[in-house]
Amino acid sequence: MNEEIKALLDREQIRNLRTLYALHLDSNNIAALDQVFSDDAVVEVTVGKMEGIDAIRAGLNEAFTLYDRDHQGSYPFLHAITNHWIQLTGPDTAEGRCYLIDFETASKPDPNPLLLLGLYADNYQRIDGQWRITRSVLEVVWPQRSNASGHPASPSEKG
Repeated sequence: MNEEIKALLDREQIRNLRTLYALHLDSNNIAALDQVFSDDAVVEVTVGKMEGIDAIRAGLNEAFTLYDRDHQGSYPFLHAITNHWIQLTGPDTAEGRCYLIDFETASKPDPNPLLLLGLYADNYQRIDGQWRITRSVLEVVWPQRSNASGHPASPSEKG
């Protein structure tokens, strides 16, 4: 296969990981996150740092439960993923960035559905023929700029 076409297919498979992540998380299909993350993935988001697929599932399930205030079991938030940039760094590795627009659809005192704006920084690896996210760090840029641990960004992090 032509190398440029192979690179395009690789980028599209990688881009699909973030879309699949949003679909599984937002619809409370946490068990399927092994289709997105490697077994030993490290994820740093607003709920903290999680290492390994079991910890990722537990942490994101907790977040889903926290926001599912009406106990409806589906869609307390919607993750919109945009501006996806992917750089292939080797035959089976890549890195990427994309924007997150996170909406809260559960009832809350504030009628504004916008929960946060952020930037995912991801590392990817092809494992057994399938691309997976091996590391993901979310930087929140609104409402208050913070690093992945939820702490306000230091002056050097604010860029």
